[in-house]
Amino acid sequence: MNRILPLVLLSAALLARPAAAQTRRSTSGLQLWPEAQAELALPGNDYLLLSARGQQNTDNNHLLGGDPKRVLGFDEQRLNLAYEHFFGEHWSLGGTLGYFSASTKDYVLIPEVLLRHRSPVGPLTFGQRLSVERTFPSVTGAKGQTNARLRVDLEKLLPLGTGSFALRPRLSYEATTHVRLLTSDTDPDERTIQFTSLRGEVGVRVAGLFDFTPWFAYQTNYSFSLASYDRFNNIIIPAGRLNAVTPVLGLDLRFTILQGQGAEGRQQLPTQH
Repeated sequence: MNRILPLVLLSAALLARPAAAQTRRSTSGLQLWPEAQAELALPGNDYLLLSARGQQNTDNNHLLGGDPKRVLGFDEQRLNLAYEHFFGEHWSLGGTLGYFSASTKDYVLIPEVLLRHRSPVGPLTFGQRLSVERTFPSVTGAKGQTNARLRVDLEKLLPLGTGSFALRPRLSYEATTHVRLLTSDTDPDERTIQFTSLRGEVGVRVAGLFDFTPWFAYQTNYSFSLASYDRFNNIIIPAGRLNAVTPVLGLDLRFTILQGQGAEGRQQLPTQH
């Protein structure tokens, strides 16, 4: 329990958001996030993971076939390469390198370092994932930024029949904050937490070799909005806090290459890396 406490306390500090008056809420259209993953199993539960994800915003479906920025019908695309090393049953350390593109020309490179802890809580498995990432945009003049991410989750692996099939229901919550070591008066105001995601899923595992995971999430961006005025310079919408909510429907498909190893007894993480 002493090993879990530091991350739990950090979780409480990062996930807490101060209450505020005049907070507006907006909701955008559904986003679709299909993702394909290939996992190479390494000794000691370590692994190398390559994933490719597309993102389609249904609000832009009227542009399908007419927007030159779309690639394979997706508004955004992301490639990710990840490695994770397990120090034991509970702790692991890893790194990822992400390539994010919202058009055929502009892209962002996102290296990340992560620390993960997993332990049983009664019949469930409780997980904590803390990471720091840095964004490097390709757009001339654009500034990169450093983000800290924290995710907590609860899951349960339910074998079916002889064990070749298993269900993996899981609930996770993630929060992100912008890390600024040096600030100036010209920096824009930011909320303490800029992004959260509440995700529920039910994964299906087949013989430890294939995972089929449909999921649904509510993602929220937290920002400060400017006031809106009419043509007579009267305020229509006052400035204040804005919570922009986006529902997301996703499907993760993961193929595992065991390299002659047995799937029995291997600790395999959920598809949400």
